[in-house]
Amino acid sequence: MTMQRIIRKSRLDAFASVFVTLHPHETSALLHSSSCFFFILSAYFVVLPLRDEGAISLGLSKLPGLFVGSLILTLIAAPVSTLIFSLPNLSKAKALVLIHRFFSVSLLVFFLLWQSSSIGYLSKLESVSHLESLDAVSSNAKEDPKAAVDQGSTANSADWGDHGWFYVSVRIGFFLWVALLNLITISSTWARVIDVMDSESGSRLFGFIGAGATLGQLFGSLFAAGMAFLGPYLLLFAACLMELAAQSSKGIYKEISRRPEELSPLRKADSDPQSGADGQTAPAAKVPSPRSSTSIVKPHLWAILDGLRLIFSSNYLLSVSLFLWLSAVVSSFFYFQKVTVIAMTVSSSLGRRRLLAEINSFIAVFILAGQLTLTGHILSVAGITVAICCAPFIAFSNMIAIAIWPTWVTVAISETIRKVVTYVVTRPGRELLFTVVSQEEKYKAKVCIDVIVQRLGDASAAGMYKLLFSSLHGRTSSVSLYALPVCLLWIATAFHLGRRQAQLAKLSINPTS
Repeated sequence: MTMQRIIRKSRLDAFASVFVTLHPHETSALLHSSSCFFFILSAYFVVLPLRDEGAISLGLSKLPGLFVGSLILTLIAAPVSTLIFSLPNLSKAKALVLIHRFFSVSLLVFFLLWQSSSIGYLSKLESVSHLESLDAVSSNAKEDPKAAVDQGSTANSADWGDHGWFYVSVRIGFFLWVALLNLITISSTWARVIDVMDSESGSRLFGFIGAGATLGQLFGSLFAAGMAFLGPYLLLFAACLMELAAQSSKGIYKEISRRPEELSPLRKADSDPQSGADGQTAPAAKVPSPRSSTSIVKPHLWAILDGLRLIFSSNYLLSVSLFLWLSAVVSSFFYFQKVTVIAMTVSSSLGRRRLLAEINSFIAVFILAGQLTLTGHILSVAGITVAICCAPFIAFSNMIAIAIWPTWVTVAISETIRKVVTYVVTRPGRELLFTVVSQEEKYKAKVCIDVIVQRLGDASAAGMYKLLFSSLHGRTSSVSLYALPVCLLWIATAFHLGRRQAQLAKLSINPTS
């Protein structure tokens, strides 16, 4: 048996080495991390078209309100996940398994709720008058795409009163819950991955890990497109995928220790950035930080606020928060435009679910190819500053393109380019930002940044989009111009943050230099 394991491990090493430069002790963490993200993203993209279709059935005008509701739910859930990682008798690995399994069970619950809420309302999902309105807009789209885009919200002005309270409640709850599932599970898993890897190994391996996530997106999207007729039964399959993610997360661990010491909290570096270079704090860096020790953490009420405390006490983490907030704002603008166009051009519920899944599949192919061939080289050669500046620059260009050519073709191409650049280059670079922080900041502050700040950005964009959309009388093309200043601020923040991370990475490697 031992010989068989050695042979199997050698084959896995050889397979992974085709794509990345890999050390033997990194194989287990690399493959289990990649497979865990594969199952998480597969589950997410299997149910994503169902979630978006449920939101569309309630009316496009309700989308900003759903984003605000997602923020409120996140503000409640994120501190709870932080508390789970703070429990002294629960290891980080077991906490991660518990989180994944919890969301697996929750999908089973939503399947039962969805089925119950749909009884008696199937005939009301698409009324005749609503279909006639959509068909009229679809005809306009062929003749004048710009006019069709601007009329999107008018054609989809369904009211919650068209359905029963149970139907509406389940669709709203499912929309909010899927968004929470995506943020909590991915952020928690990345926190675990970053804890077992440093900046150098992350530059080499994050592309391969991200490829696992993209392969999950591709698989989940293709499955959802091909099996769209299953409707809510897709939730059962997604629940199984989340359980597989829980099992995979058990293999994310360090086979050997990177260094005997923990990184000192960044607020010390921020308060005195020259002390590391002068060698004054080098001796202290060799002693494990009391704040980073998991053995002495006590689960009290204020432990759930530790993540926010860590963020506000570090200039570096505040910059990371600003970067992610700006990213979420811009991404939400693109989301509203995409959903408006699809709701305006596709009349049937099944057709919308299938189209949404096919778009996700198309994007995933390009992302996967890029992550397997380009990510590691770009991060290693160009550096983190270039990596995290790419997405805001592309977003700036896309906003101009949509303002000039406000058609569904432009939206589709822009969405593809934006997501490919984001997940091939910028997202792995963003995770590298956390390789230079302490363990406590990785598990507590990172979860708050990835989850709460992300939802704050979504809610901010929802409010701005609704205000602009009403002020501009539904002219979606003109809304893009108002996002340009946000993109410029995003570029400046990314440039500053990339240079700061590079400085901290050098200090952590050579603290006495």
